[in-house]
Amino acid sequence: MMKEALLHLPEPSLAIAVTNHENLADLDSVQGVRVICGEHPVPGTGSVIAGDALLSAVEGLGADDQVLALVSGGGSALAIAPVAAISFEEKQQAGAVLLGSGLDINRMNLVRQCLSRIKGGGLLRAAAPAQVHSLILSDVIGDDLRVVASGPTVSAVGTCAAAQAALMDAGVWEDMPAAVRQHLDQGETAPPVTAATALNRIIGSNRVSLEAVLAACPAARIVEDALCGDVAEAAAFILAQAQQSQSGEVLVFGGETTVRLVGDGLGGRNQELALRVALGAQALGDDWVFLSGGTDGRDGPTDAAGGLVDSGTIARIEAAGLNPQAMLARNDSYHALQAAGDLLITGGTGTNVADVQLFLRRS
Repeated sequence: MMKEALLHLPEPSLAIAVTNHENLADLDSVQGVRVICGEHPVPGTGSVIAGDALLSAVEGLGADDQVLALVSGGGSALAIAPVAAISFEEKQQAGAVLLGSGLDINRMNLVRQCLSRIKGGGLLRAAAPAQVHSLILSDVIGDDLRVVASGPTVSAVGTCAAAQAALMDAGVWEDMPAAVRQHLDQGETAPPVTAATALNRIIGSNRVSLEAVLAACPAARIVEDALCGDVAEAAAFILAQAQQSQSGEVLVFGGETTVRLVGDGLGGRNQELALRVALGAQALGDDWVFLSGGTDGRDGPTDAAGGLVDSGTIARIEAAGLNPQAMLARNDSYHALQAAGDLLITGGTGTNVADVQLFLRRS
């Protein structure tokens, strides 16, 4: 995004690009840009440096100044600025709890906003009274701009009370650090975004990716462009659609599922979805293939984007001496798919517009 923007703009007085380590090499040739590596999906020390740099860059601007913000999914972890009552370690622990909570992205980012000085319009408030233009790649199904990267140039999704209720509903309230619970319990909410203006515009989304599949494959059909909720339910839905599919037809799904972590294994929502489909699709015969991948090239805390499975996946896992059902129960989809040779590894893609799934039944 930064490379393309610089081709169309006069030389900026200051430019900062926040990315992850996988995409760092792509920015080596960009001159005059400060590049900061944050961490994802759990924020790290680089994320703190990034958040502080972004806020410092826009503070003290005047009404005649202009800010271009290039926002994409993943920004919630890549750049953080915890509120004063919460330490970096507590914010990091809270992020890890959220990732294993089973909450959807809307409620996760609601919680994140309440713990941040940059999210929920925080960057916009810091830039006031400058004019902010924001170009956004949406990884959120439904494209609620308050949720993408936790809405740094938009506004908050809700209140601290709503965030507390979401954590309680998910059964993870007591897992949060004491300082986080105290902050949310006090009901402090970010001030409304009234002192600054922003023009927020979507330039890419999950739906755009699904339509690109249709353009490239005449046999493709979009079945669901909001595949959300628990990964087990999503797998059951995909399998039901596959049962009714025609030979040679490519079923296309897009969205972002959730996983409730109950084991000590390694994986991500796309890898777990692929493994669940592989287990359930054994009754479909021998001629099918299923892909589930994150468009950013990262699925959970792994080097895989997801999984690419077929009718031989389960047999290959078992041939390696492993029990796929037991590994699924431990949330260990990574090592199960690794044993089958079915991990989908793309490397960082430089973008993030949620997940894409494809199911092909060839006979």
